[in-house]
Amino acid sequence: MTPVPRLYSQCSIMRKPRAAVGSRSRCRKQASSQEGREKRALSSSQAKLSAPDACARTIPEFSEAPAGLARQQEEVRLQAPVSPYHLFGDTAEVTVFRKSLLSWYDREKRDLPWRRRVEGEVDLDRRAYAVWVSEVMLQQTQVATVIDYYNRWMQKWPTLQDLASASLEEVNQLWAGLGYYSRGRRLQEGARKVVEELGGHMPRTAETLQWLLPGVGRYTARAIASIAFGQATGVVDGNVVRVLCRVRAIGADPSSTLVSQQLWSLAQQLVEPARPGDFNQAAMELGATVCTPQRPLCSQCPVQSLCRARQRVEREQLSASRSPPGSRDVEECAPNTGQCQLCAPPTEPWDQTLGVANFPRKVSRRPPREECSATCVLEQPRALGGARILLVQRPNSGLLAGLWEFPSVTAEPSGQHQRKALLRELQSWVGPVPATRLRHLGQVVHTFSHIKLTYQVYGLALEEQTPVAIVPPGARWLTREEFHTAAVSTAMKKVFRVYEGQQPGTCKGSKRSQVSTLSGWKKPSAGQQVLDSFFRPHIPADAPSLNSATQ
Repeated sequence: MTPVPRLYSQCSIMRKPRAAVGSRSRCRKQASSQEGREKRALSSSQAKLSAPDACARTIPEFSEAPAGLARQQEEVRLQAPVSPYHLFGDTAEVTVFRKSLLSWYDREKRDLPWRRRVEGEVDLDRRAYAVWVSEVMLQQTQVATVIDYYNRWMQKWPTLQDLASASLEEVNQLWAGLGYYSRGRRLQEGARKVVEELGGHMPRTAETLQWLLPGVGRYTARAIASIAFGQATGVVDGNVVRVLCRVRAIGADPSSTLVSQQLWSLAQQLVEPARPGDFNQAAMELGATVCTPQRPLCSQCPVQSLCRARQRVEREQLSASRSPPGSRDVEECAPNTGQCQLCAPPTEPWDQTLGVANFPRKVSRRPPREECSATCVLEQPRALGGARILLVQRPNSGLLAGLWEFPSVTAEPSGQHQRKALLRELQSWVGPVPATRLRHLGQVVHTFSHIKLTYQVYGLALEEQTPVAIVPPGARWLTREEFHTAAVSTAMKKVFRVYEGQQPGTCKGSKRSQVSTLSGWKKPSAGQQVLDSFFRPHIPADAPSLNSATQ
């Protein structure tokens, strides 16, 4: 029996895949040969699961279970009580929903670089690659932040072959500041697999995309398949979750297995077969621009007439004007036996002040664990060719894998023994250093998806020391200009600003950074002004946290 791989929580459920929809008729010959390659690669991939070490294999990030487990979970779903009130049982409603949403999208869609590139691209592989890059970058990151990164990425690597030939260092360099760094690494791994194992051709269906490409899970595979290849398959992301939960008044926890299954089922039922890519983008666009988390623009919603959340608001307002205070509300969707599994629990009553924002239910998140690190900016101010600073490379796995940082050590929050440990770390890279010149400058608090990391920032200048020209592998001396383009994280940029004496500030967004210094503010130097012009355009405003062990 084939062992079942370990699954990530957000994608641990799946319905049995539907039969793949063929690509467009003008590409049938190409699709036929591509299908043969995919079958061979898919057979090879599935065979690996039967190997003796298969139990150690994990499905790539955002991936999910094979059909066997999916069938078992589908049986559980069918046994749970769900009211038709939350579903689309009327085909006329589905038709109206599709037509209204697509008409609105044709009028109101945003002009985005990946959409322009896809619309003007006739080569299927280039089209799929353009979609793939955009979808990976947009995971947990706002559109406004992604645009600049996407344009620079596609200018540097316009094809899969270009990306496959790039080095991980180059990928990390361009990705620096975008966050969740494993995304860029997985993207390049996938490009190399397509070039080296699939003849340079992208898999043509959601099922083969998900199985064959590292880091491509249910959502990304279906987004690529629908937008690039016209496969009639629905997608569910955070925006679509919000739209569907409001349209069908789903108040149960959207991250639960049952609700997640229902949302994917609804998305598949609603997708327009003639324009699946446009429909999926329209649903996401609606959630991003109209059906927003707070203060949604209901008057501008093209499917307002079908929205049960809006109907609930109107009913509650009417009831409040007619009923005495404290009267009990009667749910319209409860089935004859038991509480509906898609309704909000009785412990979470309707909040009149929220309106449609009562849906979806807000899921409480576990707070990130707190850690502390001592880091030092070690500089040679009088180095030949200009001042240089030392950077060392992080391990190739784990948090911020492969990126460059200032020498750092794990430290106790109290600061006890920080200096000694940090001095030992510096000496391991460059030999003896003047301990008396090690200065504590302040701290940077940077919150990742699962870690709140406090960096105690130190500085040390080798003013009178013999310039260090040779360092061990994994370290390098960089000028300030080289530091600007190095593959360093946003947190390290903030650390460097503390070293430079920058006025304290706060980076907005989900990657929150707080900077404090021990010295007062001073007018920026000429070099600092150059740094400011570099940092400002690249501070990300990431979306909520990603359930991943690495970034």
